[in-house]
Amino acid sequence: MLRFLLEKEFKQIIRDQFMPKVILMMPVMMLLIMPWAADQEIKNIKLSVVDNDHSTYSQHLIQKVTASGYFILEDISSSNAQALRSIESGKTDVILEIRPDFERDLVRDKKSEVMISSNAVNGTKGGLAGSYLSSILADYAQDININIGLISKMSTTLIQVMPYNKFNTYLDYKVFMVPALIVMLLTLLTGFLPALNIVQEKEIGTIEQINVTPVKRILFILGKLIPYWVIGFIVLTICFVLAAVVYNLTPVGSLLTIYFYAAIYVLVVSGLGLVISNYSATMQQAMFVMFFFMLILVLLSGLFTPISSMPDWAQFIAQLNPLTYFIQVMRSVYLKGSGVINLIPQLLKLIGFALFFNSWAILSYKKSQ
Repeated sequence: MLRFLLEKEFKQIIRDQFMPKVILMMPVMMLLIMPWAADQEIKNIKLSVVDNDHSTYSQHLIQKVTASGYFILEDISSSNAQALRSIESGKTDVILEIRPDFERDLVRDKKSEVMISSNAVNGTKGGLAGSYLSSILADYAQDININIGLISKMSTTLIQVMPYNKFNTYLDYKVFMVPALIVMLLTLLTGFLPALNIVQEKEIGTIEQINVTPVKRILFILGKLIPYWVIGFIVLTICFVLAAVVYNLTPVGSLLTIYFYAAIYVLVVSGLGLVISNYSATMQQAMFVMFFFMLILVLLSGLFTPISSMPDWAQFIAQLNPLTYFIQVMRSVYLKGSGVINLIPQLLKLIGFALFFNSWAILSYKKSQ
């Protein structure tokens, strides 16, 4: 009986003009575009400079800031008021104001002042812009102290700090994001498609034909789960190939570990999709409910922001989020080479989610509907 149900499901998927294209094209488009766009490193910050000194030292400072690669010199204003107008118009993001007698104070008093004004409408960008400028100014101050003899070159080289990043040597944000984007893609495809499956059969009337057959509820749900389980493996394989070819990114650990956890995770999100489909009367209703849950799952999973930086109530919700644990698995295997032994807590929680959602899907399916 299960064989005939699976044959029916696969024929429906293959004959659908839209679904095979989504399954093949969505991983390609998302992995080719998203890792370049979903980058939290702030660059190309538009800088406005108010140079009230016009000295050699102030020119060197401006050159050092623009040479850092983070700032684009968009505007040189004659006054702070003019620079503020450029921020208000959206032309610039941050103002560096160099006070009069900047060079004289540095040479005579060994200190001087500048003012940094950031556009804090985007708090993250404004804060990072100010932080970047402060770091550049501190480096510039050390160079000036060496030049004027306040600090000798020898004294600055006694202790050197050489940072070494173990799991992402060059701090390439794509290395951190690609494994998480694979998880999000797997969640979207194997969550949304099952959510539309049963409710689609309700709308076209084929569910009534199944209801009059002696098919048991557990076989019916298995017939719905297994095709999307297979689709999940196909999508995952496409993502692995793209990550290796486009980004030269391969997991430090074993691919078999990822496939093992993915096999459980796909059952989790597909089970959730089937539960939503069982309770939905129309495809629009199923789509809106699934979109609501997907939004919460993605935003509270640690995909874009660390869970540890969230408030306590959000951290509590993240602990009930299966996406959280599979992202941890993907990043651990890809970046650290972790194995199943190192990921036992995530395994147990994913198994618990899979049993819960699929049991709920079986119990919530009513043949009398």
